[in-house]
Amino acid sequence: MDEEYDVIVLGTGLKECILSGLLSVDGLKVLHMDRNDHYGGASSSLNLMQLWKRFKGNDQPKEQLGSSREYNVDMIPKFMMANGKLVRVLIHTDVTKYLHFKAVDGSFVYNKGKIYKVPATDVEALKSPLMGLFEKRRARKFFIYVQDYEDNDPKSHEGLDLNKVTARELIAKYGLEDDTIDFVGHALALHIDDSYLDQPAMGFVKRMKLYAESLARFQGGSPYIYPLYGLGELPQAFARLSAVYGGTYMLNKPECKVEYDTNGKAIGVTSEGETAKCKKVVCDPSYLPDKVRKVGKVARAICIMSHPIPDTNDSHSVQVILPQKQLGRKSDMYLFCCSYAHNVAPKGKYIAFVITEAETDKPEVELKPGIDLLGPVEEIFYDTYDRFVPTNNHEVDSCYISTSYDATTHFESTVEDVIQLYSKITGKDLDLSVDLSAASASTEE
Repeated sequence: MDEEYDVIVLGTGLKECILSGLLSVDGLKVLHMDRNDHYGGASSSLNLMQLWKRFKGNDQPKEQLGSSREYNVDMIPKFMMANGKLVRVLIHTDVTKYLHFKAVDGSFVYNKGKIYKVPATDVEALKSPLMGLFEKRRARKFFIYVQDYEDNDPKSHEGLDLNKVTARELIAKYGLEDDTIDFVGHALALHIDDSYLDQPAMGFVKRMKLYAESLARFQGGSPYIYPLYGLGELPQAFARLSAVYGGTYMLNKPECKVEYDTNGKAIGVTSEGETAKCKKVVCDPSYLPDKVRKVGKVARAICIMSHPIPDTNDSHSVQVILPQKQLGRKSDMYLFCCSYAHNVAPKGKYIAFVITEAETDKPEVELKPGIDLLGPVEEIFYDTYDRFVPTNNHEVDSCYISTSYDATTHFESTVEDVIQLYSKITGKDLDLSVDLSAASASTEE
């Protein structure tokens, strides 16, 4: 291999595939390698036999669960905001032409032992059983402020500079109760902890606006969309895109050892005795374990059921967020459910995930509050995986390492990581001003 690549990407996880697509579209010469024989890395999708083999050690699933190949079970299940950054990236790179999306039926929040639809507009706030009469009125005023807020229209600011005022101060102005703050911050603005309360309110308001705009987009019951056949379609779509722009993909390449020069700068990757030269290496944490550190772990349960999650209006696809305070925890818990409606399971079957940042070594005990909301479960798999972040200085070693996937069941944090990596690799910001109508999703059953 004599030619030199601008970038060699190791691992075909979602983040790596999105990056290789973006870099290829930018005209960089990309070689993409994976030591596995399938796409997706940690974020791959499994059929029933693969699921059984991975979690039970054999490939003989129960017959009543139906045909193995009709299952596409995402190992890192996440929904996309209809107007969010990932959809913008998909449009920017034209990957939308390879994918079919369908709106997600419901977005719910857990409060005092029950599941409620997340109210996202002033109209929904008035109808929501989550709040008492007076709180509804306060919430409605707050929602109207957020909906009307425009950067370039000072009249809509009500005298507040959102770059200076904290989210906590903004919320205090409307006198909202703790439970309301809980669902607004965690189920609407999708913050994963309460640190946002002491940061400028601008980010918080923009996230709420994104939720409401995404909700309005397809007039469905949620702001989310999800590809038919699951997220396993995404890495392959980006691989096709990369190939269109001259990128090269190689699966089943053992070892994938990064080579360095005397200054410790990455200069290539060796596999099977051949070295491909490059200027930069992009990879997930598993390829450079000496340049990452463990920062936590995710506990999850994967459940196969024959019914939707109770109290979610019979939604075939749904996200339920259980805010940390409601459970007396340090981190939120997430329920994710998808079904045959998105072609990820045989007719009549539902796949539900219960996921959280692990705070103990006992996922069965820790995930119980979420599992108790699912109703009868036919099969359940428990699992934990470690989360890593890079510790290297990319300016010294030219290695760009993604962070492990967190417990969230939406893409907001994942895409942030991709966009930051893109800027570090290319030295420029990613332009995500696109025509959002280029992506469509069907809402029909």
